[in-house]
Amino acid sequence: MKYILVTGGVISGVGKGVISSSFGAILKCCGIEVTMIKIDPYINLDAGTFSPYEHGEVYVLDDGGEVDLDLGNYERFLNVTLHKENNITTGKIYQSVILKERHGDYLGKTVQVVPHITDAIQEWVERVAQKPVSESGRIPEVCIIELGGIVGDIESMAFVEAFRQFQFRVKRENFCVAHVSLVPQPRTTGESKTKPTQSSVRELRGLGLSPDIIVCRSERPIEDNVKAKISNFCHVAPQQIISVPDLNSVYEVPVFMENHGMAEYLSGRLDLGLTPLPPFRKYMTDWIGLGDRIRHLKYDVTVAIVGKYTRLEDSYTSITKALHHAGNKIGYKVNIKFIEASNLENTMLTDDPASYHTSWRELCLSDCVVVPGGFGKRGVEGKIEAVKWCRMNEKPFLGICLGFQAAVIEFARSKLGLEGANSTEVNEETKYPLVIDMPEHNQGNMGGTMRLGKRTTVFKSSAKYCKMRKLYGNKDKIEERHRHRYEVNPEYIEELEKHGMKFVGVDVEEKRMEILELEDHPYFVAVQYHPEYLSRPVIPSPPFMGLILAAKDRLKGYLARGCKLSPREPQSDYYDSEEEAVAWTVNNLTIKGETDDSSAYSSSSQL
Repeated sequence: MKYILVTGGVISGVGKGVISSSFGAILKCCGIEVTMIKIDPYINLDAGTFSPYEHGEVYVLDDGGEVDLDLGNYERFLNVTLHKENNITTGKIYQSVILKERHGDYLGKTVQVVPHITDAIQEWVERVAQKPVSESGRIPEVCIIELGGIVGDIESMAFVEAFRQFQFRVKRENFCVAHVSLVPQPRTTGESKTKPTQSSVRELRGLGLSPDIIVCRSERPIEDNVKAKISNFCHVAPQQIISVPDLNSVYEVPVFMENHGMAEYLSGRLDLGLTPLPPFRKYMTDWIGLGDRIRHLKYDVTVAIVGKYTRLEDSYTSITKALHHAGNKIGYKVNIKFIEASNLENTMLTDDPASYHTSWRELCLSDCVVVPGGFGKRGVEGKIEAVKWCRMNEKPFLGICLGFQAAVIEFARSKLGLEGANSTEVNEETKYPLVIDMPEHNQGNMGGTMRLGKRTTVFKSSAKYCKMRKLYGNKDKIEERHRHRYEVNPEYIEELEKHGMKFVGVDVEEKRMEILELEDHPYFVAVQYHPEYLSRPVIPSPPFMGLILAAKDRLKGYLARGCKLSPREPQSDYYDSEEEAVAWTVNNLTIKGETDDSSAYSSSSQL
């Protein structure tokens, strides 16, 4: 097993997740089986009880693990299925050690950070690295480990010490360190400042880990003289310092990094046996094509996301990614407008009329609307108002989780005349409880008690011609990931369907409502599950595809053709020849002045 440890410096959120994912994508394109581990130094057992304002969205895995959003990046870049154990937290490590101590596994010894905690970290990594994560079922050959936070954080000291020991445990030829650091470029001077990176690397080396690669993040590419300075002070060769400036899309990063010979360097450093490398066109063609398509989108579509946590856009990372995946596939640049749900409520007309009118204006000007999930009472009435506006004005609408429940509540109020209908989460005393809790998933504890993970949804036989079934390829059943504690009250299903709301998909085991549609609407769809978690850059989620197509009045034609895009749309094969692909990449993804021919993609690369 080979290991790549990715650490960060200067600030958190510098892009370690995308850099780590890009390492994995490059190696996977070369035919190497890759798995990934994210280490979060916080004491929580998992991310399940976090407010989205703390760390962004909570990402859900097939096995029900509630994990850091970086695991979503890993799955999207590598098209793998990770497990809850691929996310390590301080809480998980300490819990495992304490349970062993209670069981008597340490034979009366004093349990300490070193060696017991550090040993537990190393054993966890070695064990999880052996678990298959791809459809092939093959054991991974390379494990990429991202250490959250930055070097020097008190919370991560035990993990740094564990990997200091780990490099000797697995031997140097099997262990590589990549350090991702910010290089500030103040606008007042325009200079690239290297001192923060120097300090960060000095601290990392002082803790016993020497970086093999330094990835410098900056707004603009850094110059060779800046690389030389970092090399001189950080004990890393200039060729092993990579400048990754801000790019148009995160999906350009793998191609950009491979332009610097990353596959060849990792092959030599970790003895992966990739020399000679296959022609660049053959193993990076999908990434080149995706990046090119994103850059050449000709049309725009505006999507309003009516949410409760819009102050932090990372709260809806998977939804925004899923929208972009669908837009890229169809040929539309997706412009997202985040609308705070509570601003749409009637009380805001007197409390804050400016926010009220601005939010409603943005909603009205959008091409389509997404009402995502959430928890608690705040903003629910605003979501219901947005749903009502979409229904009455035939605006394409996609509701997810709480958005699904809001659609049911709004329909019951408007069409069934059940004034005051609500969810028991919002109003326990409501006369018409359209949405109720699931007793087996509401046991008092908040963490890990929801209906979580991948579950099977079956389309009803009466829904043979519904939009959602067609979008999913006319399958009888589908599998999607869930995260909720409330469901539609079965007592109201029959009455809702009599008035036109069709529940076309139900859970295969529990018969809970999963998918609803309105027949007389261009696209009024809501789902109890979270389709965004399984969306991939080249395989968009069907509900999001339907939403974008409906927003541009192209859904009927798409469904009529058996869910195929018009032949007039750009195809997935973007280049007529390998030479054209290489020429474009050298011209567009090479730092100016570093190379002037296609040799950047030959075996004699810069690294």
